[in-house]
Amino acid sequence: MMQISESYNQKNSLFNAMNRFIGAVNNMDQTVMVPSLLRDVPLDDAEDPKAESPANGGAYFHQDADMYSSYVLLKSIRNDMEWGVLQGEKVGAAEVDEDDLEKQFHFHLKGLHTVLSKLTCKANTLTTRYKEEIGCGN
Repeated sequence: MMQISESYNQKNSLFNAMNRFIGAVNNMDQTVMVPSLLRDVPLDDAEDPKAESPANGGAYFHQDADMYSSYVLLKSIRNDMEWGVLQGEKVGAAEVDEDDLEKQFHFHLKGLHTVLSKLTCKANTLTTRYKEEIGCGN
């Protein structure tokens, strides 16, 4: 029974969510041989059952974005995750309530996990849509 619990927790770890996202973007990048074909192809999240509508406040990307801009954004996020981002101004120790650090950590961890799951889904959807556009199916 311990194996099942550990396996489930590992599956939902931030590290694994990051790996799934990076893997999906790598797959997308290897599949999309001619990114310019994605220009002016509208995003069609209606086919994506996990996509949230803008009315719910959960749109993945700007409403007017095309598949090309989504492709570029997903690659940019992957690069930031792999190589890091420049640090902005550091928050002074006096500005952060030490008792609240664990609560803040869990809040941001949950948010990051949710965003990574949505971005992974978007990368997989874009890959599938590209294959459909060029006539590869499957």
